Amino acid sequence: MAATTQASLLLQKQLRDLMKNPVDGFSAGLVDDSNVFEWNVTIIGPPDTLYDGGYFNAIMSFPSNYPNSPPTVRFTSEMWHPNVYPDGRVCISILHPPGDDPNGYELASERWTPVHTVESIVLSIISMLSSPNDESPANVEAAKEWRDSRDEFKKKAAPLLPSSNWSCSLGDKEIGVLSYKK
Repeated sequence: MAATTQASLLLQKQLRDLMKNPVDGFSAGLVDDSNVFEWNVTIIGPPDTLYDGGYFNAIMSFPSNYPNSPPTVRFTSEMWHPNVYPDGRVCISILHPPGDDPNGYELASERWTPVHTVESIVLSIISMLSSPNDESPANVEAAKEWRDSRDEFKKKAAPLLPSSNWSCSLGDKEIGVLSYKK
């Protein structure tokens, strides 16, 4: 119970800090005001990347022993990326449990440590969008395309970004069209 209370207090503090001092590139808040362990996160695709212009939603789920164990992050928006499983789960080193990697791919220092915050996690995911790691992929097909056939990769990722016209209306009268094409 004490660990849950400590985790809850820490997450409430991190939420207050993000509300008071928003960070460029993402927004975050609770899925439900009664549960500080489930967060909605919207990540803005980093400039000058394939994901530029996109808005990608994710759920960040924290364990009761946070910050001793990492949260899980799962995109709820469709995502085509070497480090995102087909079901949307994000696979980056800092979200892996602390300690030695049983597979020997990561150093313990690259894995989760309790100093990470919601901000550092999301900034790491934004970095992942900018620089995919195709050497240790969660989505092998996406990694292969990223490495060997960038045009094919772009064809699959591009439909996930805004690329259509939106009309604006006032009552039943159309007053304009906003066009966005990446």
